[in-house]
Parts: sequence; structure tokens; C-alpha cells
Amino acid sequence: MTEIINPSLDLFAEIERLKREQNAVILAHYYQEPDIQDIADVLGDSLALARKAQDTDADVIVLCGVHFMAETAKILNPTKKVVVPDMNAGCSLADSCKPEDLAKLKAENPKHVVVSYVNTTAAVKALSDYCCTSSNATAVVASIPKDKPIIFAPDVNLGRYVQEQTGRDMLLWQGTCVVHETFNEKYVLDLLAKNPRSELIAHPECEPPILRHAHFIGSTKKLLDYTKSSAATVFVVATESGILHAMRKGAPEKTFFEAAPSRDKDPTCGCSTCPYMKLNTLEKVFLCLRDLKPEVVLDEQLRLAALRPIERMVAIG
Repeated sequence: MTEIINPSLDLFAEIERLKREQNAVILAHYYQEPDIQDIADVLGDSLALARKAQDTDADVIVLCGVHFMAETAKILNPTKKVVVPDMNAGCSLADSCKPEDLAKLKAENPKHVVVSYVNTTAAVKALSDYCCTSSNATAVVASIPKDKPIIFAPDVNLGRYVQEQTGRDMLLWQGTCVVHETFNEKYVLDLLAKNPRSELIAHPECEPPILRHAHFIGSTKKLLDYTKSSAATVFVVATESGILHAMRKGAPEKTFFEAAPSRDKDPTCGCSTCPYMKLNTLEKVFLCLRDLKPEVVLDEQLRLAALRPIERMVAIG
């Protein structure tokens, strides 16, 4: 049960004070709620957070995202304390790929190189030859010799997209993201029709009917950068709704629509919202900074096994 915080407390000031006292850094993903994005020392996608976690000289890392991101930070920084606002902030993709199931698939396909999306547990990373993010998945797969067969896990939509980009034939794990699989083609086309000259931009975790209509496909960071550089002024955004906060700050003169009904239009939906990412709140950030818990702890042997594919990912870029 989360502690009830005194409503008169200035959480922004308290978090700043605790950061100084604890020598802490706050890393936050673009899918976090706006208040958390605004207090973050580093705001980024999975690849950027992995790199910044490796570079920081802070004693404490507060990872505002989901659990696998905090595990990645701990894998890269074994001597630092890594805490999260809510230990229950998991990931449907990570849940879809159990290490024992991947180990069985590897045993059945011993000649295959395993590429695992960063949206996996440390135990799955430890079974992998390479990790990747949506930013560099194509580059990672392209770097593997063409005579090497590949298992790609766990996102089937990202894997399918990478296949199309690289021409590689891969054995695809059948996992999906709870948000990106819910976008509806008809709803998106209706939005585009109602907003002439608008552009659909989509994350490669989206299903093929959405990607088929996209004017631009890219990782979270690439989508953000595109909205700043594109001549278009209206965008339909097919990824988690948290990114719209950064998009509106980066291009305030432009208009952004979620590619699925939001809660203010359909209280039963919230289809663009990740229920795991939104478990983190400003109050929980304050509490985990104050108490330095919940803490992410990893077995050292597991950490070292998971480190190798992550280092390969970071090196490729």
C-alpha cells in the first residue's frame, strides 16, 4: 500500500532536495506522465537510457520506466543503487518471453543467433547473443553475418519490420505490446481523413495494417525528432500517448492526435496508454528517493551473462 503524502508538500522541491542529498539521477522514459518527464535529468527512449545509465557518476539511479529498464541500468552499473518508483511496472512484451521457453527454442535451433529486444528480463538477455532497441534493431540484425540464422524475440511486429528492412529470414517470437497491438486501422484512417494533410507516424511495434499507412516509422526518439523536422503540422501518433508531451513541447505550433481514443473521449478505453508505465507517479518518485527503495538487485552471474549482449547493442549504436 502506497503511503499517503501530505498534500501541502511541494513534491518538485522535495525531489530536487533529495536528489542532491542522495547524489541521485532521475532517468525517465518518454512514456512517463508529464510531471515525471519534466523532473527527469535524462529523458529518453530505451537506448538513450541504457547509454546514460552507463555514463552517470551518480550514486543512485532512479529509473522511471518499466522494470526491464531498471534491470538494464543495474546490469550496466553494478556498484550503483538502482531504485524504481513502482516494482510492479512491468511489460507485456517481457512477460510474453519466459527464459525457460527461450532456452527450449534455442536448444531446438542450436545454430541460430539470438537477438532479443531490450523489452525483456535480465534472464532472457542472458540467453541472448545480442540485444537491440527499436532504434537500432535493423542495424543489429544487419551486422550479423548473412549465413547465420536468427531468432528474434519477443516482439513479432518489430521482428517483421526488421525482416522487411534487412531481407533476413528470422524465426520470430510471437510477442506483442499491449498498447501497440490495439491501434485500429479504421479509427486511424478516419482521423487522417478528418485532418487533411496530416501525417501518420508509427512505432515499428505496431501491427502491419497501421505501418502500411504510416508516413514515417521509427523508434520513440526518431518519431519525436521527425515531428520537429517535418514540414507537416498535424500528426496522428501511433505509439504510447506519453510521447505527445515531449512532442508538444518540442513543436508547440503543431497539432498531435493519439492514434486511439483517449480517456477524455472514451473513459472505457485509454488505448494509447501503457498501464505499466503509468503506475509510476510523482508521489512514488518522491518516496523511492526518500527511502531508496524498491531497489533492483541482480545475481552477479546473471548480470554478467546479460551484460555481454547489451554491450554489443550499445557498441553498434
